Amino acid sequence: MNSTGYSQDICKPLHPLMNFPGNIIIKDNISGKDLSKLSQYVSEGKWIVGGYLDKREHMYIAPHFEGLRNIHMGIDIWAPPGEPVFASFAGIILYTEYRNREGDYGGTVVIEHTAEELIFYALYGHLAKKTLKNIIPGQYVTPGDVIGWIGNEKENGFWPPHLHLQISIEDPGRADMPGVVFEEDLQEAMKRYPDPRFMLGSIPES
Repeated sequence: MNSTGYSQDICKPLHPLMNFPGNIIIKDNISGKDLSKLSQYVSEGKWIVGGYLDKREHMYIAPHFEGLRNIHMGIDIWAPPGEPVFASFAGIILYTEYRNREGDYGGTVVIEHTAEELIFYALYGHLAKKTLKNIIPGQYVTPGDVIGWIGNEKENGFWPPHLHLQISIEDPGRADMPGVVFEEDLQEAMKRYPDPRFMLGSIPES
């Protein structure tokens, strides 16, 4: 069993989530002071992955984060804008929304995925605005279908370009999930939002 509690065989991705390059920087515990460096890395074509359960200091300063909400419940894949994101499992598009306030998700898609007998809900955040012209609620996706593109800073909540990937065991009801939670809520949040790293498959680390 992996850290989601799901069988590795059942949860093996049927298609790569992204066109991962030959080497990727794995970086945990990113903080607000790292944002300019992340922007530089992305501008140089580098990819960085990290994030689940990171405690991120001085990063979530927009009012809707309420100050101390800083435990990250998803995985971030920092990559150049325009990079496609693929369905790694079959599913149905449930919700789409353009969340355009500063610090929010920008283009957001939630898909109900099926992996044999398992059903889970995946949020793809910080996508390009054009994603929402191509992805329609009710649409079925098969592994390998393009479900969006990484957005630039002006359309992704003013973050360095990246994908925020988060899963839920419950239908979130809209194109949103709390990407960061209060430390005192972590244990309950981990049950609801398990580790999504199984969706990445094997990625080449630098």
